[in-house]
Amino acid sequence: MTPTDYTPTTARNAFDATTSALGRAGREAVVTMLAMLATLGCAMAIDAEPGPAVLAVVLCLSFARSHLDRDLRGRLEAAVALPIVGLLATAVGMLLLHAPWLGALVFVAGMFVSIWLRRFGPMTRRVGSLIALPFVVILTTPHVPSQRLGPLMAALVPIVVALLALVWVAAFHALARRLRVLPPAQAATTTIAIAPAHESSLRPIASTRMAIQMAVALALSFVVGYTFFAQRWAWIVLTAFIVNSGNRGRLDVAYKSVLRVLGAAFGTVLALGFSVHLGSHDGATVALILAAVFFGIWLRPLGYAWWALFVTLALALLQGFEGRSATHDLGLRLQEIVIGAVIGVAAAWLVYPVRSRNVLRRRIADALAVLGDAFDPATPPRTRDEALAAWAQVAQIAPAFRASRWAVRRGEAAQPADWIDALHACIDPAIALLEQAAAPVEVRRSIGAARKALREPEQLLPALRQLRDCLDQAAHGRPEHAGTA
Repeated sequence: MTPTDYTPTTARNAFDATTSALGRAGREAVVTMLAMLATLGCAMAIDAEPGPAVLAVVLCLSFARSHLDRDLRGRLEAAVALPIVGLLATAVGMLLLHAPWLGALVFVAGMFVSIWLRRFGPMTRRVGSLIALPFVVILTTPHVPSQRLGPLMAALVPIVVALLALVWVAAFHALARRLRVLPPAQAATTTIAIAPAHESSLRPIASTRMAIQMAVALALSFVVGYTFFAQRWAWIVLTAFIVNSGNRGRLDVAYKSVLRVLGAAFGTVLALGFSVHLGSHDGATVALILAAVFFGIWLRPLGYAWWALFVTLALALLQGFEGRSATHDLGLRLQEIVIGAVIGVAAAWLVYPVRSRNVLRRRIADALAVLGDAFDPATPPRTRDEALAAWAQVAQIAPAFRASRWAVRRGEAAQPADWIDALHACIDPAIALLEQAAAPVEVRRSIGAARKALREPEQLLPALRQLRDCLDQAAHGRPEHAGTA
């Protein structure tokens, strides 16, 4: 990376962007906590036992993260589908408890279907999210049998709590948007397929490959968990699920697994320390769980490790409601987390792997296409939001590549992270030109040259640097030969 790839202005803008992201995440954390407290109060009024309370916390966090309440249609879909999916998930949970191997088979099949459905478009993607949610809750929520309710009511309470969580999360998010505490809801962005449009038996499309990877990782996790950790298999399965979820390529999975292990290690140590000093799980433990969830949501923009740390802390404290002793769990829990991470990485790297460089090149191509359209006089005017959204797709996978560059940098050999930094340096001058409604000829030519260079990766970095220089000249110097169309 040359010194001009990352200028003081770019660094200042990056700092401002991080500060803005933390402020936005902090507001979202407050809104989520309010919804969580409201749902928790309703759950305790229905059944003053740990089970519904724990479920309320987990579901509110899941709904807030998944944005199923993004619009009225999404809320109606979730309200109709949740009871059905909830009953199925309850049945799977009972199978895992009483017929473990059959329950594991159904669990793996359900998670496979939830990811595989992404191939059919936004509607089925939402259905997949609804299917996946209760299955994840099975892993994160400890089994706390009800001492007061009959079998029928015990089966219905989770569904009622799920609907209450959806209502409260949607209500508080809608109120926060109306008061402009949170930004307006936007349509979910679609993930660009990184494989050919036509599927073959030898090379399935990306969503199918990711579904197969998840199924293999979960199946191996269940086998290892049931065989060697009969009473504690959930941590292995949960970790394998986490490192494979949102798969953006095998490097992303490896990077996420390292952060998951590091964050989980610190979170587990903190949880065990709190458990030893607090003793019984009373109101202080509940307050710690809520605080951990708040800090996890708030600090996630700083890095996935923060999210892993605080979520592991919350989950470890939740496990105490099962009555387990915490003092001897540290070594075993860390061992299970490491095993789950290794299984998840192995599945991503060995089973129909999705190359991270291909993902990055696809997203850079999309960003350049947006810039090309923005500076094309024949197309309708584009806003800065579209350019920023295209860059955000690249920025999502930037940390893994930057960590890889730090680990394997040899001499002056170009790394994919250098492409990201060069493209990042293009954003500010590109937005400045868009705000001026300028369409310089030289800029359009440089964008076209960068798009062509995607076919020859060794030419991509020089082409992106040339584009950056051209944008800088047009935005600040505006030389005569650049002109405007």
